[in-house]
Amino acid sequence: MSNLVWKYTYNKISTDDVKETLKGTGFDFPMDYIECVAINNGGHVEPMLFDVEGIERVFGSLLSFNPESEEFILETYDDYKDTLPSKLFPIGFDPAGNLICFDFRGRRDQPIVVFWEHEGAWEKEALMESEGITAEEAEEVARENVFYVASNFTEFLNKLHD
Repeated sequence: MSNLVWKYTYNKISTDDVKETLKGTGFDFPMDYIECVAINNGGHVEPMLFDVEGIERVFGSLLSFNPESEEFILETYDDYKDTLPSKLFPIGFDPAGNLICFDFRGRRDQPIVVFWEHEGAWEKEALMESEGITAEEAEEVARENVFYVASNFTEFLNKLHD
């Protein structure tokens, strides 16, 4: 992780500010993530490439903890929560509008890192209505756009390459 260079970050914030911002989400965020975003708030990182099921992807930026930002973490979650599978929480974007997320399903305080592809994703309510399926079935369909990246945030950062 020491070979990472962070650019275009917002002002540093305290880990307490990060925790306070995330407090109402209902998720327990890991300390390695909290410490990283406190220093690299909204930043872009180099190297920025990572692999998802054999496909090279680009880590665009961390979501911001600046409420004035277009990529404010709580606003981004609010914008996507009807489409994202439950227990997913976005932490970053790729340049194509896909999300890097924590997946808390079955892992309350040690979420895995996943890649959520927005192509073909539907709001779960719309999917239930148009396809006549249950909420559980809509959740399964929503999970088809989720791909494993790393077992934790530090491992994700360690997988970034040129």
